[in-house]
Amino acid sequence: MLTRPTTHNHLVERVRRLFGTVPCRLQVAALPWREAENGVEIMLITSRDTGRWVLPKGWPEAREPLCEAAAREAGEEAGLRGTVSHFEAGRYFYAKALASGEEVPCEVLVFPLQVDRVAERWKEKRARTRKWVSSAEAVRMINEPDLCQIIAHFCADPHGYA
Repeated sequence: MLTRPTTHNHLVERVRRLFGTVPCRLQVAALPWREAENGVEIMLITSRDTGRWVLPKGWPEAREPLCEAAAREAGEEAGLRGTVSHFEAGRYFYAKALASGEEVPCEVLVFPLQVDRVAERWKEKRARTRKWVSSAEAVRMINEPDLCQIIAHFCADPHGYA
Protein backbone atom coordinates (compact mmCIF):
# COMPACT_ATOMS: atom_id res chain seq x y z
CA MET A 1 0.00 0.00 0.00
CA LEU A 2 2.91 2.37 0.46
CA THR A 3 3.60 2.41 -3.28
CA ARG A 4 0.13 3.60 -4.30
CA PRO A 5 0.71 7.35 -3.68
CA THR A 6 3.99 7.14 -5.59
CA THR A 7 2.30 5.32 -8.48
CA HIS A 8 -0.58 7.79 -8.44
CA ASN A 9 1.82 10.77 -8.40
CA HIS A 10 3.73 9.20 -11.29
CA LEU A 11 0.48 8.87 -13.28
CA VAL A 12 -0.60 12.43 -12.47
CA GLU A 13 2.77 13.77 -13.62
CA ARG A 14 2.63 11.66 -16.77
CA VAL A 15 -0.84 13.03 -17.57
CA ARG A 16 0.37 16.61 -17.04
CA ARG A 17 3.21 16.01 -19.49
CA LEU A 18 0.89 14.38 -22.03
CA PHE A 19 -2.06 16.73 -21.83
CA GLY A 20 -1.00 19.94 -20.10
CA THR A 21 -3.53 21.38 -17.68
CA VAL A 22 -6.72 20.44 -19.57
CA PRO A 23 -8.99 18.67 -17.08
CA CYS A 24 -9.55 14.95 -17.58
CA ARG A 25 -12.96 13.48 -18.27
CA LEU A 26 -13.92 10.40 -16.30
CA GLN A 27 -14.72 7.05 -17.92
CA VAL A 28 -15.23 3.60 -16.43
CA ALA A 29 -14.20 0.21 -17.78
CA ALA A 30 -15.16 -3.33 -16.87
CA LEU A 31 -12.40 -5.91 -16.56
CA PRO A 32 -14.45 -9.02 -17.43
CA TRP A 33 -12.86 -12.21 -16.11
CA ARG A 34 -13.51 -15.86 -15.43
CA GLU A 35 -11.58 -18.78 -14.03
CA ALA A 36 -10.42 -21.33 -16.60
CA GLU A 37 -8.35 -24.52 -16.45
CA ASN A 38 -5.14 -22.59 -17.16
CA GLY A 39 -5.85 -19.64 -14.85
CA VAL A 40 -7.73 -16.38 -15.27
CA GLU A 41 -9.16 -15.40 -18.65
CA ILE A 42 -10.09 -11.87 -19.70
CA MET A 43 -12.79 -10.94 -22.22
CA LEU A 44 -11.53 -8.36 -24.72
CA ILE A 45 -13.64 -6.61 -27.35
CA THR A 46 -12.77 -4.63 -30.44
CA SER A 47 -13.26 -0.87 -30.51
CA ARG A 48 -15.86 0.34 -32.99
CA ASP A 49 -13.61 2.86 -34.71
CA THR A 50 -10.16 1.23 -35.08
CA GLY A 51 -10.78 -2.44 -34.26
CA ARG A 52 -8.13 -2.37 -31.50
CA TRP A 53 -8.58 -4.82 -28.61
CA VAL A 54 -9.95 -3.00 -25.54
CA LEU A 55 -12.05 -3.47 -22.42
CA PRO A 56 -15.73 -2.46 -22.42
CA LYS A 57 -15.75 1.18 -21.29
CA GLY A 58 -17.76 4.35 -21.45
CA TRP A 59 -19.21 7.34 -19.66
CA PRO A 60 -21.02 7.01 -16.32
CA GLU A 61 -24.59 8.28 -16.36
CA ALA A 62 -26.00 10.77 -13.82
CA ARG A 63 -25.75 9.53 -10.22
CA GLU A 64 -24.90 6.01 -11.38
CA PRO A 65 -22.37 4.28 -9.11
CA LEU A 66 -19.13 4.00 -11.08
CA CYS A 67 -18.84 0.23 -10.66
CA GLU A 68 -22.43 -0.19 -11.90
CA ALA A 69 -21.66 1.99 -14.92
CA ALA A 70 -18.76 -0.32 -15.76
CA ALA A 71 -21.04 -3.36 -15.46
CA ARG A 72 -23.63 -1.66 -17.73
CA GLU A 73 -20.95 -1.01 -20.36
CA ALA A 74 -19.94 -4.70 -20.27
CA GLY A 75 -23.56 -5.64 -20.93
CA GLU A 76 -24.05 -3.15 -23.76
CA GLU A 77 -20.71 -3.62 -25.51
CA ALA A 78 -20.02 -7.33 -24.91
CA GLY A 79 -23.24 -8.98 -23.69
CA LEU A 80 -21.72 -9.82 -20.31
CA ARG A 81 -23.36 -10.09 -16.89
CA GLY A 82 -21.82 -10.96 -13.56
CA THR A 83 -20.64 -9.65 -10.22
CA VAL A 84 -18.87 -6.30 -10.37
CA SER A 85 -16.32 -5.33 -7.73
CA HIS A 86 -16.92 -2.12 -5.80
CA PHE A 87 -13.13 -1.71 -5.71
CA GLU A 88 -11.25 -0.51 -8.76
CA ALA A 89 -8.35 -2.62 -10.00
CA GLY A 90 -6.59 0.54 -11.13
CA ARG A 91 -6.86 3.55 -13.40
CA TYR A 92 -5.16 4.70 -16.56
CA PHE A 93 -5.14 7.73 -18.83
CA TYR A 94 -5.53 8.08 -22.58
CA ALA A 95 -6.48 10.66 -25.20
CA LYS A 96 -9.96 10.02 -26.62
CA ALA A 97 -10.47 11.15 -30.20
CA LEU A 98 -13.90 12.75 -30.59
CA ALA A 99 -15.93 12.78 -33.82
CA SER A 100 -14.91 16.45 -34.21
CA GLY A 101 -11.26 15.42 -34.40
CA GLU A 102 -10.54 16.99 -31.02
CA GLU A 103 -8.74 14.87 -28.42
CA VAL A 104 -9.80 14.96 -24.79
CA PRO A 105 -7.77 13.52 -21.93
CA CYS A 106 -9.63 10.76 -20.08
CA GLU A 107 -9.02 8.99 -16.82
CA VAL A 108 -10.47 5.47 -16.83
CA LEU A 109 -11.34 3.63 -13.61
CA VAL A 110 -11.23 -0.15 -14.13
CA PHE A 111 -13.64 -2.38 -12.19
CA PRO A 112 -13.32 -6.19 -12.25
CA LEU A 113 -16.46 -8.04 -13.37
CA GLN A 114 -16.59 -11.77 -12.64
CA VAL A 115 -18.64 -13.01 -15.58
CA ASP A 116 -21.38 -15.57 -15.03
CA ARG A 117 -23.49 -15.01 -18.17
CA VAL A 118 -22.47 -14.41 -21.78
CA ALA A 119 -25.38 -13.41 -24.02
CA GLU A 120 -25.75 -14.67 -27.59
CA ARG A 121 -27.33 -11.35 -28.61
CA TRP A 122 -26.53 -7.92 -27.19
CA LYS A 123 -26.81 -4.25 -28.07
CA GLU A 124 -23.47 -3.78 -29.91
CA LYS A 125 -23.03 -7.32 -31.32
CA ARG A 126 -22.84 -6.11 -34.95
CA ALA A 127 -20.25 -3.43 -34.08
CA ARG A 128 -17.76 -5.50 -32.06
CA THR A 129 -15.92 -8.80 -31.80
CA ARG A 130 -15.29 -10.34 -28.40
CA LYS A 131 -12.73 -12.93 -27.32
CA TRP A 132 -11.70 -14.74 -24.13
CA VAL A 133 -7.90 -14.67 -23.74
CA SER A 134 -5.32 -15.49 -21.09
CA SER A 135 -3.92 -12.60 -19.08
CA ALA A 136 -0.61 -12.90 -21.00
CA GLU A 137 -2.48 -12.71 -24.33
CA ALA A 138 -4.49 -9.71 -23.12
CA VAL A 139 -1.30 -7.86 -22.25
CA ARG A 140 0.10 -8.57 -25.73
CA MET A 141 -3.12 -7.50 -27.49
CA ILE A 142 -3.81 -4.21 -25.67
CA ASN A 143 -2.00 -1.01 -26.72
CA GLU A 144 -2.18 0.93 -23.42
CA PRO A 145 0.86 -0.01 -21.24
CA ASP A 146 -0.78 1.25 -18.02
CA LEU A 147 -3.87 -0.90 -18.67
CA CYS A 148 -1.61 -3.89 -19.32
CA GLN A 149 -0.06 -3.39 -15.87
CA ILE A 150 -3.51 -3.26 -14.27
CA ILE A 151 -4.54 -6.50 -15.99
CA ALA A 152 -1.33 -8.32 -15.04
CA HIS A 153 -1.59 -7.18 -11.42
CA PHE A 154 -5.28 -8.10 -11.20
CA CYS A 155 -4.78 -11.57 -12.70
CA ALA A 156 -2.12 -12.40 -10.10
CA ASP A 157 -4.86 -12.24 -7.39
CA PRO A 158 -8.36 -11.71 -8.81
CA HIS A 159 -10.11 -12.68 -5.57
CA GLY A 160 -8.43 -9.79 -3.76
CA TYR A 161 -11.01 -7.45 -5.32
CA ALA A 162 -14.18 -9.16 -4.07
